[in-house]
Amino acid sequence: MEILAPAGGQQQLLAAVRCGADAVYLGARGFNARQSAENFGTQELRDSVAYCHSHGVKVHVTVNTLVTDAELCDLEKTAEEVAFSGADAVIVQDPAVMRLFLSRYPTLEVHASTQCAVHNTEGARFFEDMGVKRVVLARELSIDEIAKIRSCVSVELEAFIHGALCMCLSGACYLSSLIGGRSGNRGRCAQPCRMDFEVRGRHYGLSLKDMSHLRHLPELTKAGVCSFKIEGRMKRPEYVAAAVTAARLAADGKPYDEEALRAVFSRSGFTDGYATGKRGPAMFGRREKEDVQAAASVLRDLERLYDREKPTVPADMGLTVGSDKSALTVSALGHRAGSTGDGGIVPQSRPTDEELARRSLGKLGGTQFYLNSLTVENPEGLMLPPSAMNSLRREAMEKLAAALGDPAPHVPEPFAFPDYAFRQPEGLGALWCRFEKAEQVFPGPERIILPVSEILSRPELIEKLGKALTAELPPVLFPENEAEAPRDLEKLRELGVRSVWAENAYGLSLGRRLGFEVYGGAGLNVLGSQAAAEYARQGLVAVCCSFECSMAALRSFRSPIPFGYAVYGYLPAMRVRNCPAFPSGGCRGCYGRPHLTDKTGANFTILCHKRRFQTVLNSVPLHLGGKSQAKSDFRLLSFTVEAPEECRRIYGEILSDEAAKGPRTGGLYYRVLQ
Repeated sequence: MEILAPAGGQQQLLAAVRCGADAVYLGARGFNARQSAENFGTQELRDSVAYCHSHGVKVHVTVNTLVTDAELCDLEKTAEEVAFSGADAVIVQDPAVMRLFLSRYPTLEVHASTQCAVHNTEGARFFEDMGVKRVVLARELSIDEIAKIRSCVSVELEAFIHGALCMCLSGACYLSSLIGGRSGNRGRCAQPCRMDFEVRGRHYGLSLKDMSHLRHLPELTKAGVCSFKIEGRMKRPEYVAAAVTAARLAADGKPYDEEALRAVFSRSGFTDGYATGKRGPAMFGRREKEDVQAAASVLRDLERLYDREKPTVPADMGLTVGSDKSALTVSALGHRAGSTGDGGIVPQSRPTDEELARRSLGKLGGTQFYLNSLTVENPEGLMLPPSAMNSLRREAMEKLAAALGDPAPHVPEPFAFPDYAFRQPEGLGALWCRFEKAEQVFPGPERIILPVSEILSRPELIEKLGKALTAELPPVLFPENEAEAPRDLEKLRELGVRSVWAENAYGLSLGRRLGFEVYGGAGLNVLGSQAAAEYARQGLVAVCCSFECSMAALRSFRSPIPFGYAVYGYLPAMRVRNCPAFPSGGCRGCYGRPHLTDKTGANFTILCHKRRFQTVLNSVPLHLGGKSQAKSDFRLLSFTVEAPEECRRIYGEILSDEAAKGPRTGGLYYRVLQ
């Protein structure tokens, strides 16, 4: 098993390595999801990889933000820096970035970031088919669900085992963008979820405790997890030291100091609710004054955990003593080095044997090495003075350390992003409508998107709407309910439905496998033309761009497949598995649309989906009527909580380009998004 530790800066890197991490993950200066961390420049990255490799530690570099068309040149420079550093893997969210690394640097492992929101078997299968080596699973999965995914795919599985819990599935959170113009998908999350949102009289309704699954490492191993990931690239080095030390002990089946771990950083303690499947109000917590004060009492002790080198790398030695010269060979982690010196002399008392040699050659203090095995060949029975052995040892170990840290750059293969000089759409695009409920549907839109379950409850709509009808797969589908999706789609196919709408990569995998045309929703986070091109390569026939796109970017979008964008709707600020409004008495009596209220008094509807997951909707609807818009192949209206007559009215407003009658937002299209 691999203990994978966060390294937001140089001190965190030292703490991780010296406390026993098997691998670290860190960010270059650009295109990583923690832009506020210290991160690593070009030479710092190269030096850090060398240091880690000399200690037998792997390095995973995060290149896990969404990329715009204007950033492709800078992206390629960053990719070159990562490859040149000799890093072991890259962690990626954007499919265009995946394609770049998979094609240009095939010897560099590509891992699908947790921001890809892989939360079921089909999602893991999609990225496995793309060629990634490893998938970082969604934090919301239980151990049993992870085991189910493991049983169906061969790709490596990585899981978070300690650290902060986002309220929303990673990659599906837009709250920071919508409230403050800072995108989590671009590495700038402002963490508004930690602010005071009130729901049903309870405060801080979007703030979860930190996770700690250390006691479950044996079960996670049995479930098929190969890498245990610690969250925290924004945390101080003492936190990294405490978490890695605890994880190392837990992985080795030894007790660890949970109180020290809680003291250095927690939010009212820890939770394992997702791992055990016991979700509910007990999972919520926030950083209290007592939590901050507790940290001060343990920082000094934790600093001692990484204040000097620890002997973590076993070295094997072979000493040969001759009359003309002596030689020492050393090896570790598949590398070998050696040194030679003067020969031995006739002993006055006893010849140099293994016991005497070990006294000198075993003096490896202050380095990362410890003497593992030693062989001594001294056929003439000579004596080699300790000073001579010390000299041999110093030279050989310096050479070995240099060999271990010598970078092995990844050699590029020929690859260039395709130049899509496609036609620009001629007009604003036809209107497509997505409805939450069948009773909202009305004729007129060119395409009507309706959840699978709603179509099955009203099968007469299939004949009535014909080819205009597209079945929407749930944007979130955890393994406990995953078997329903293919059964339902097969029923719809028999009834004549030919296309599906996918808000997550799993839907593309499933729909493609069952022979449907697959349309991609904004949840696929297509921010640039090359992302659309890669999804087209994977079988997508049309795509709705992310609503984090700017209108300027949409005007220059060059997709090889038809594209559109949202022009109306209460945008999904979050997709969550642990309901913020979960009442103490259970879901009975809840009408499925409670509200969160922020400090300004704005209300955010929580839309419940069969008690399986919830969508937190933005407080005001997007409405682009009367505003300047980009040409596209289609424009999407998404109806959720609106009454049927309201849906018709709004459709008419957009169709005739009328301004909204009530409160509205232009979304992120006309703002500078960080």
